[in-house]
Amino acid sequence: MKILSVNVASAAPLLIQGRRIMTAIGKHAVAGPVAVGTLGLAGDEQADLSVHGGQAKAVYLYSAAHHAFWQTVRAQAGVAAADAPLPPGLFGENLTVAGLDESQLWIGDQLHLPGCTLVVSEPRNPCYKFNAVMGFPQASSLMNQSGYCGVYLAVLHPGVLQAGDAITLRPGPREVNLRELFLSRQQRGRRTFT
Repeated sequence: MKILSVNVASAAPLLIQGRRIMTAIGKHAVAGPVAVGTLGLAGDEQADLSVHGGQAKAVYLYSAAHHAFWQTVRAQAGVAAADAPLPPGLFGENLTVAGLDESQLWIGDQLHLPGCTLVVSEPRNPCYKFNAVMGFPQASSLMNQSGYCGVYLAVLHPGVLQAGDAITLRPGPREVNLRELFLSRQQRGRRTFT
């Protein structure tokens, strides 16, 4: 388990359905050590603090294991070639990682890195901005159905992190699995609104 890239962005306007919307979903990879504090990574912003950021959502992690799925659906939607690589930060994630995904994580698990410690806090729920960045309107629905949501992390011990850092998983209480929680929320939402 390791960090493949560390990604940050400043909030900027994005044209979505004819409106200019402020967002920091367009993350890009940065080289070298990046400071991480209780509210997130140095150089990273969130445009809508009602749904992103804060102590429980300081860092967003996404697994590179899901890239093949997204390459396939983007090709099917006609927005990219099937073999087109996905740029780091495409999902709005701060950390693109290998060897770790939602099915392996539980609320309260700790991710120990050489320079800091992060704690699994909750799954990410996609929004219309995700559809815009992915290039097709069904992207959020596919994230909801697949459970490939990524994970929000709180910062237990601030410090630094960087691409290449090894991740050591220390299990928490193991009462609530992240992917199961996400999928159960989606099921409840479908029953409520149908």
